[in-house]
Amino acid sequence: MNIVNFLKEVKEELAKVAWPTREQTIRYTILVVIVAVAVGAFLGGLDYILTLFTSFLLEAS
Repeated sequence: MNIVNFLKEVKEELAKVAWPTREQTIRYTILVVIVAVAVGAFLGGLDYILTLFTSFLLEAS
């Protein structure tokens, strides 16, 4: 298979893709940012609580 045939097939396959609209892309991007911030805040809070708990245990012993 040569490179020209490969590129033609790639073009044909990309034509079959159902691309999202601009509005969908913006909506999904905002959703991803919100979820990433929420997960980051959750993990940061969990880390802070566990750090306090660990410090408490180490000082108590």
